[in-house]
Amino acid sequence: MIYLKTAEEIELLRESNVLVCKTLAELAKIIKPGVTTAYLDRIAEEFIRDNGATPAFKGYGGFPASICTSVNEQVVHGIPSDNVVLQDGDIISVDCGTYKNKFVGDSAYTFEVGNVSDEVKRLLQTTKESLFKGIEKAVEGNRVGDIGNAVQTYCEQRGYSVVREMEGHGVGHVMHEEPGVPNYGRRGSGVMLKSGMTICIEPMINLGRKEMVFGRDGWTTCTRDKKPSAHFENAVAVGRGKADILSDFSIIEKVLDELNK
Repeated sequence: MIYLKTAEEIELLRESNVLVCKTLAELAKIIKPGVTTAYLDRIAEEFIRDNGATPAFKGYGGFPASICTSVNEQVVHGIPSDNVVLQDGDIISVDCGTYKNKFVGDSAYTFEVGNVSDEVKRLLQTTKESLFKGIEKAVEGNRVGDIGNAVQTYCEQRGYSVVREMEGHGVGHVMHEEPGVPNYGRRGSGVMLKSGMTICIEPMINLGRKEMVFGRDGWTTCTRDKKPSAHFENAVAVGRGKADILSDFSIIEKVLDELNK
């Protein structure tokens, strides 16, 4: 079942998703070599609760933390740990969820840790650009396959591969609603997009091959060839002629710009 949202419900979703980006911006201030992923998790949970929300991830399907922290070859769903210490040259995807006013926010951003190679910088840039290529297709009358095809085409033309086992999803009162939103596909295929649908688009793009494996913890996924993977996610409302982006990366990037001055 796909639930179409009213204008009022979309604004409540926007509030939850903006809070996610504010949380990610708080983490951007402290992501550096020597920091543990468990520390990031503690800061995120405190910030989310201080802003009148609860962490949507914590306890979801048994997940033990408030954020997912996926480092280097980890694709998604990495579990924060005191034993994982960020190193110079790492990248870390932080996926975060909030629950406020009965609606879920869900967004992800991949951060550079210290001095990252130009090759990996290009992977991150391409992955983020592909997200917005997908968002351009999230308009009434298109189909889910148009979103996936835009992401896939953009990345594969640049020599990267697209993870197949994980995908985006609808979002609303719960974190994962219908429809699924793969990052690959054929134009004109899949579910028809209608105004009022709210979805998360989240390219997971690998520097090497597309194959991934599941870790022994039952959550963490990694590239099979151990090459880096990047992940960016925005929540959007399907619109007439143009998608309405409910997340706001500019909140995160304002902090990053200040740190890089």
